[in-house]
Amino acid sequence: MIITLKDGSTKEFDGNKSVHEIARGISEGLARVSFGGEVNGEVVDLRTVVKEDSEVNILTFRDLEGKKVFWHSSSHLLAQAIKRLYPEAKLAIGPAIDNGYYYDIDSEVIITADDLEKIEGEMKKIVKENLDITRFELPRDEAIKLMEEKEEDYKVELINDLPEDSIISFYQQGDFIDLCAGPHLFRTKDIKAIKLMSVAGAYWKGSENNKMLTRIYGTSFPKKKELDEYLVRLEEAKKRDHRKLGKELELFTMYEEGPGFPVFLNKGVLLKDTLIQYWKDVHKAHNYVEVSTPIILNKTLWETSGHWGYYRENMYTTEIDGEDYAIKPMNCPGGMLAYKAKKHSYKDLPIRMGELGLVHRHEMSGALHGLMRVRSFTQDDAHIFMTREQVKDEIKAVIDLIDEVYAKFGFTYHVELSTQPEKSIGAKEDWDMATESLRLALEEKDMDYILNEGDGAFYGPKIDFHLEDCIGRTWQCGTIQLDFQLPQRFDLEYTSHEDKAERPIMLHRVAYGSIERFIGILIEHYAGAFPYWLAPTQVKIISVAPGFNDYCYEVAKQLEAQGTRVEVDDRNERIGYKIREAGMQKIPYLFILGEKEQEAKTVSIRPRGQVKNVEISVEEFLVKADKEEI
Repeated sequence: MIITLKDGSTKEFDGNKSVHEIARGISEGLARVSFGGEVNGEVVDLRTVVKEDSEVNILTFRDLEGKKVFWHSSSHLLAQAIKRLYPEAKLAIGPAIDNGYYYDIDSEVIITADDLEKIEGEMKKIVKENLDITRFELPRDEAIKLMEEKEEDYKVELINDLPEDSIISFYQQGDFIDLCAGPHLFRTKDIKAIKLMSVAGAYWKGSENNKMLTRIYGTSFPKKKELDEYLVRLEEAKKRDHRKLGKELELFTMYEEGPGFPVFLNKGVLLKDTLIQYWKDVHKAHNYVEVSTPIILNKTLWETSGHWGYYRENMYTTEIDGEDYAIKPMNCPGGMLAYKAKKHSYKDLPIRMGELGLVHRHEMSGALHGLMRVRSFTQDDAHIFMTREQVKDEIKAVIDLIDEVYAKFGFTYHVELSTQPEKSIGAKEDWDMATESLRLALEEKDMDYILNEGDGAFYGPKIDFHLEDCIGRTWQCGTIQLDFQLPQRFDLEYTSHEDKAERPIMLHRVAYGSIERFIGILIEHYAGAFPYWLAPTQVKIISVAPGFNDYCYEVAKQLEAQGTRVEVDDRNERIGYKIREAGMQKIPYLFILGEKEQEAKTVSIRPRGQVKNVEISVEEFLVKADKEEI
């Protein structure tokens, strides 16, 4: 049996082998830290037996899917501890999520944050018991009977939702049995470091019409050191919370009158405008043209685009002159209208058409989170119309543009390639060609990528860019989506070399993703201490005493003439108080001006984070500030 590994190398094995045996055949060290495997793209248990030539990837905690196996097993550990401490509790679901897991339970005993330490202690006891985790399967009727005997009503409901001919899988550790598809670890002792994080409420199946359950969140790691490092990062993240800093720095606010609709204050608008101007400059340099399309368009357009059938539940609608209209959830259909404004020749292509469009999407109230998840945001879209021959080069050019943008902010990133989902439109050959073009572009750029089978948009495959901030968190922002469907649905054409009508191929892409969300990410990435070029207020001039106010405004006028964003603090307050207050606003440079500076026609500068002043001329400051050399 020939096993092809992730790096393309092969290894030969005699007879059938479990994934764990294959890991051991590679190295004992790998086998010790392995938690699962991927066999021909499917995530499986280490117990899974491979019987024929296959592609096998051994999953460790470094892999996202490896983490999911570890955290899913941890959720079962939590459920077992709950059943020991609260035997009457009924179990609902307990999936792995980003950075951990949760379990929903229905308990007559109210569980609060004060109980987490006790539950965590019980989990640690189970770890020490070193229980084997085993899998077994039952026909649907026997599975229902087993869960009925255990009075697990929610599990019975889940099984009843499955087809009658289903074979149902369970996992058992000691006397605890849970309905689960897996995969899971071999034994409980592998879960070395545990921390329960919080308690919240959650509706069964996410519906407000169902009962409110208790949701317990937790995380776990193979080593205590890794858990400790994660908790330190978490504390750092709390300090950087963009909602808190956004309020303190007077950037934006939220009101109950408009949940999910942020109100940007003056400094927030300055920040947003700076990002937009940078976007415009980059796109002009990369030969994009800019358009602006309507916020509201009628139902017919959304039916043509497919959004009315595939995205209707996320759209806000209204009626105008007796006809149905929708507020746009995305800019794409408007971009089709912009393309159709005139006839095009092959000589015009590629057309790179950018738009900063305000879009609205209905998000559940429980999902709203500051600027990270809102109902109204500015999407920095671009739609590139091109011939088939131009597809790969245009994808590579977009990768270069997005790389340039992220480098400007100091972000590193990884990319993921997502393929045709189950619910999609269009011919398979178009999907295959689009996916292959994206793949080849990534490989020719020598970029590693993660393959997400079945996770593309309903109209085309995509590349997602996941940037990493300064404390190691990842955020999905940039996207490249190849689309054969909308040009066909909107009957887009260009005239070919042979003077025939041809259909262009379209590429959707965003760099920021959402400007509002990108601002939230930047606030947390920089902890509110924006670089000089981006800061809403670049310089704050502080007058030592009222007699020097005129000189402060004279300097401010010089700076403003060169495009510097300036504030003047001429209040009759103690100088120490004004400096401390300005320091809390994280402004890159403070100018502290008094008699000495006024007489010498210089400025005394205190760079952010420093306690000593630097005395230079305004002209010298302007030369050095943009390079952040002061």
